[in-house]
Amino acid sequence: MVKKVVLGIDIGGTYTKIGLVTKKGGILDKVVFKTEAQKPFSNFMGKLKVEVETLVLRSASDIQILHIGVGAPNANPNTGNIENPPNLKWGLATPIKKIMEQVFELPVVLANDANAAALGEMLYGAAQGMKNFVALTLGTGLGSGIIVNGQLLIGEHGAAGELGHVNVDRQGRNCNCGLQGCLETYASVTGIKRTVFELMATMREASPLRSLSFDEMTGTAISNAAINGDAIALKAFEMTGEILGSKMADTVAHLDPEAFILSGGLSKAGKILLNPIKNGMEHHLFNVYKDKVKVLLSTATSSDAVLGPAALAWLEFKNTKTA
Repeated sequence: MVKKVVLGIDIGGTYTKIGLVTKKGGILDKVVFKTEAQKPFSNFMGKLKVEVETLVLRSASDIQILHIGVGAPNANPNTGNIENPPNLKWGLATPIKKIMEQVFELPVVLANDANAAALGEMLYGAAQGMKNFVALTLGTGLGSGIIVNGQLLIGEHGAAGELGHVNVDRQGRNCNCGLQGCLETYASVTGIKRTVFELMATMREASPLRSLSFDEMTGTAISNAAINGDAIALKAFEMTGEILGSKMADTVAHLDPEAFILSGGLSKAGKILLNPIKNGMEHHLFNVYKDKVKVLLSTATSSDAVLGPAALAWLEFKNTKTA
């Protein structure tokens, strides 16, 4: 019997994950490879084609791929383009939907990576049964997907929910997007790395993080240091959680969500990140919202990021079949 699946593709600033996913969210097989975002888009497509072909060849011969779902930074579902992404050096507009449909000869549906992640949480993850929530992806940058009344909030220009680029400090850190003081320059893996280096310049405490260069340092390394009681790492998480929590409080005032779902490399610190976030959010919340909004960690692993784009593809396939 033929197994019907979709191909989920999650494009990140550092890694790209692809997987074959069933309607119930079962991942039959998956691959992770480096995006090499500083190189041309043609380089990425060459790598992607090889990885997809390898994935299909080693999978059971009785599968049928129905749709391809793609989650990517600054992806615009209205145009089918990735538009001027801060962490992907592919130009102002990359017609990824059109190119992938030509290369793979399958229908492709596209969404901002965090929007896709939100759909994945709603169908398969921590937000099952919820109708109003915000998914935050704390990776190379900070992405967000917003679900309102069970529907993905896309916006007039296909770019609703860019919480990573709300302003924290108008005289603050420079962001890859060209603005200054964006939230993602503080609350992301890249942001907390910057915080750690600033703290190492002012704090005297010994730390294993001091032996790492900026490029060598990872969110996992900072998380592990914090879990082991490292003073610099703990302070970095405290500062990061306070900043992120305060901006989540602003988002609550706009949307009144049931919960925030956190995923991505930074979320691996667990309560070390959650506690300062909750404290920061509650401190800044308008009274009517206090003690009502949950902050949860995603139950998905990093490589399960393909579930978001897969959910996008399954929903599109369902809508296409019923149209």
